[in-house]
Order: sequence, then structure tokens, then C-alpha cells
Amino acid sequence: MSFERTKLTPPEVARQWGVSIDKVLTWIRSGELRAVNLATRLSGRPRYRIDINDLRDFEQRRAVVPPPPPERRRKKPTTDVIQFF
Repeated sequence: MSFERTKLTPPEVARQWGVSIDKVLTWIRSGELRAVNLATRLSGRPRYRIDINDLRDFEQRRAVVPPPPPERRRKKPTTDVIQFF
């Protein structure tokens, strides 16, 4: 039977992305990165686990998308000029 882990700890996520553990915890506390607290007592130290699917959703929301190219402005014809021939 093959066992595939579907939950990661904040230190594992931090190592994977090359950021600090505090950064990952900040994302969790702000609600930006979804995690489950598996601590025995909710008043004690939190034991967060992050589901891989939630991690993928977070990455997609934070992905950098290049802005569309600016639309070229067209010159408006001047209507107050009277042309003489």
C-alpha cells in the first residue's frame, strides 16, 4: 500500500518555497492560506497542517499574471478648426 501525504506542516511549506516559517504562519492567521489546527487543546500551541490542494489554490491566487498591453490612444479629430481652401 502506497501512502501519499496530503498535508504539510508550516516548516515544510517554508522550506519548499524558501520563505520564513513566520511568513507562512502570517498567511495562515490572515486567512489567506487555509490550514487545519490539529492541536489537542485549542487554547494551546497550534499544530497547523496545510492540505496540498489548499496550497495549490493559494499558489494560483498569488500567481503573477502580466498585465495586458496598454491600449493605444487614438487622436481625436479637432472639430473647432475651420479649414480654408
